[in-house]
Amino acid sequence: MPPPTVSDSVSGAVTGVGEFDEPGVGGALVGELRTVRILWRREMARFLRNRARLVMGLVAPLLFLFVLGNGIGSAGGDLGHYQAFLFPGTLLMVVQGPAVAVGTVIMWDRQSGFLRQMLVAPVRRGAILAGICLGGATTGALYALPVLALAALMGLPYHPRLLLVLAEITLLAFALTALGVSAAVCIRRPETFQIVSGLAMAPAVLLSGALFPVGGLPSWLGLAVTANPLSYGVAALRRTMPDPATGAVTPSWFHAGPEWWGWTPPVLLDLALVVVPSLLLLTLAARRFARID
Repeated sequence: MPPPTVSDSVSGAVTGVGEFDEPGVGGALVGELRTVRILWRREMARFLRNRARLVMGLVAPLLFLFVLGNGIGSAGGDLGHYQAFLFPGTLLMVVQGPAVAVGTVIMWDRQSGFLRQMLVAPVRRGAILAGICLGGATTGALYALPVLALAALMGLPYHPRLLLVLAEITLLAFALTALGVSAAVCIRRPETFQIVSGLAMAPAVLLSGALFPVGGLPSWLGLAVTANPLSYGVAALRRTMPDPATGAVTPSWFHAGPEWWGWTPPVLLDLALVVVPSLLLLTLAARRFARID
């Protein structure tokens, strides 16, 4: 008889949640928290088992950072320290890969029957999705850590602000994972999900201001950037980054993100504009999740 896999262990644990819990609201809450913890641990086990994926997931963002950053930065221009300017967008690119990967896992779980086994657990579907998203957020933060450690090579000082950047990255990773999970719940075929996610994420990153300042763009392009939620995630990271020269917030970078009729949204509002729509989509996905065949 083959040894039990991670999916087998998680399936048995999730299905058994609530079986021996105390009745009532307290027992149900304990069961749901246990489900969240189990699914979070599943994502961590997958991350630790597949270290090659970590390396491959860092290749493309680091190429952008070092090749594109050095290439455009050496051309000069008004935007000094281009590598440092590109750094927040690179961090966002790093966490988008794990977010899409979590959605792909849901697709394969559906086809293998593991998803059906999770759905028979006596817990709310929102708890299952929350555990998956928390695992994706933690994985995204772990992906971002080695890139964040390279801040000094980009001319950015090791400043306490970088801890805020890490917290923001974790929050944005949760939001991106929620988007990926929401799409995976609504799409039935893994091939379709991969096509849709690829077509959606590439333009979203290009139109986020990750590679260039959004000021002075043509009106139609500026409108697309302003309507893109990822633009506000990049802007929040960029406005939190320390100045390469002084360690303070760079005034020119502070206004590098979307503006509303000349008004610059604060960092907290930038983050809310990414997280709140993701949570709304996740709530709708949880309702649909309960009806998955």
